[in-house]
Amino acid sequence: MYTDEELLSISALNHFLYCRRRCALIHVEQLWTENFFTAQGRVMHERVHEEGRESRGDVRIERGVPLCSIRLGLTGKADVVEFHRRADGIWLPFPVEYKLGKPKPDESDMVQLCAQALCLEEMLKVEIPAGALFYGKTRRRLDVSFDESLRRRTEETAVQVRGIIESGITPEPVYSKKCESCSLISLCLPKAVSKKQAVKRYLAKVLEGE
Repeated sequence: MYTDEELLSISALNHFLYCRRRCALIHVEQLWTENFFTAQGRVMHERVHEEGRESRGDVRIERGVPLCSIRLGLTGKADVVEFHRRADGIWLPFPVEYKLGKPKPDESDMVQLCAQALCLEEMLKVEIPAGALFYGKTRRRLDVSFDESLRRRTEETAVQVRGIIESGITPEPVYSKKCESCSLISLCLPKAVSKKQAVKRYLAKVLEGE
């Protein structure tokens, strides 16, 4: 169990799986800067949250729902939670996370969504089998099943994120194509730092050979 002061942002799990260095720059060094993509994403989330609640027959829609899990030490906000009324009259939560681009090749978005579901399960004392990711570029939903594998991956990621934050150590950069669209590239300097590390390793090998 964690106290309010020990709660981590759910979004940190997404940052961690996308890039561990980015996660540390944001959550350890407290660095942030926006670019075109993050600004667009922020505006999209703000618009979603401002739309308010809706009711469509057997579906109620709540937006900007505060989330918390004392067991996992997580806090955040769900873009949308749909409540679907079952035949027995119980309203079952169905979280929906909005993303600006398109589905990623990694699990970062799915883990973030699963973390939201785990928070809702703890808060509402219900079991949530699935949710969805809505991608702005494709204008389509991707249904996500919260199976045991994804739940385990989500809980493991929460532990790993807590470990990197508590260590206070920012990992060295590993440059890849996705670095070019990262808003923190001017602070991270992945090419420059990677080149510097390569030179240091080369010199170390030279000295070892003497």
